[in-house]
Amino acid sequence: MNTKLPLEGLRVIELGTLLAGPFTGRLLADFGAEVIKIEPPEKCDPMRKWGKSKDGVGLWWPIQSRNKKSITLNLRVEEGQKILKELVKQSDILIENFRPGTMEKWNLSYEELSKMNPKLIMVRTSGFGQTGPYKNRAGFGSIGEAMGGLRYVTGFPDRPPTRIGISIGDTLAALFATIGCLIALQERNSSGKGQVVDTALYEAVFAVMESLIPDYLLAGYIRERMGNILPGVAPSNIYFTKDKTYIVIGANADGVFKRLCEAMNQPELAEDPRFSTHEKRGENMKELDDLIEEWTKSLNAKEALKILEEKGVPSGLIYSAKDIVEDPHYKQRDMIISVEHPQLGEFPMPGVVPKLSRTPGQVKYPGAESMGKHNEEVYCGLLGMTTEELKRLQNKQVI
Repeated sequence: MNTKLPLEGLRVIELGTLLAGPFTGRLLADFGAEVIKIEPPEKCDPMRKWGKSKDGVGLWWPIQSRNKKSITLNLRVEEGQKILKELVKQSDILIENFRPGTMEKWNLSYEELSKMNPKLIMVRTSGFGQTGPYKNRAGFGSIGEAMGGLRYVTGFPDRPPTRIGISIGDTLAALFATIGCLIALQERNSSGKGQVVDTALYEAVFAVMESLIPDYLLAGYIRERMGNILPGVAPSNIYFTKDKTYIVIGANADGVFKRLCEAMNQPELAEDPRFSTHEKRGENMKELDDLIEEWTKSLNAKEALKILEEKGVPSGLIYSAKDIVEDPHYKQRDMIISVEHPQLGEFPMPGVVPKLSRTPGQVKYPGAESMGKHNEEVYCGLLGMTTEELKRLQNKQVI
């Protein structure tokens, strides 16, 4: 691809570890920002070792740190802090997801860094935000999911709250942090000034919790765990099939429900007083789901889905990784791509989201396999250090 990527020309310093901060850096890097990932010289980002591995290579890191440059720098010492300030002078964005107060302890507060570069945008992600009585608490995505209200409503009513199968709290926070970063960039175009983007994990989760609060404060209803159903919304569930698998059907709108009834060869159900309106279907959810599953159990999953597709009823299999890899739609949309990894060869990973029609994002290379791979490029090329200076800093464990 020779098209200029939309965020080319932006330089991002990424200080965060694990997931929330680095995922923000990944999103910006996918669209062309130069992201310089900094790790302390004595200790790598734990994400390098997370997940499954092959030939000693962690399979999470190449995705999470794709398109990024990797350097090392000790921010706990004064000389390292001075070097960071020099990088800040030539950068647009700094991402960090330490506990509030950490950057200030290192003399790297926004007030201090903005003296070096008044246009700097500082993206700060933490468990509870930079203000408030909980600001000093440690917080991971799991805590944000719990205190943001998500864990309480996840699972089945007869069992304890459960986790969604991915680190959704971290990724939601990263998405909101990225949105905030892009908003601040747009505002900077008119004001010429940078600012702080403050994203809390619990707030990112809470922000997507739909009508949870007015349900309680205005209707006296506390949403509880409901398993695979949506409270008062039917049909929207998983249904067992003849070949012992499950399919998902969502047909709660009146017109779609009518098409589902036609697909089941039971058009009369659309006029049945128990199911003829959205409210009635919600009230008689269990009875309706039983009728639908009686139909799905008479067919193999592919047979049922073919009929539903022909009738325009939203439906689908519950995909495993194997199903995703074999699906032609994923391939056609470039949602599984391969990039060359120096140790593993062709490395498969998710494609870029969202799709832009004229200036799409691009994955050029996987996360750097070694810490500090780009030290010379950044310190000598960008900051103008000599190789002798680089060796001196290495010997002092500053880098």
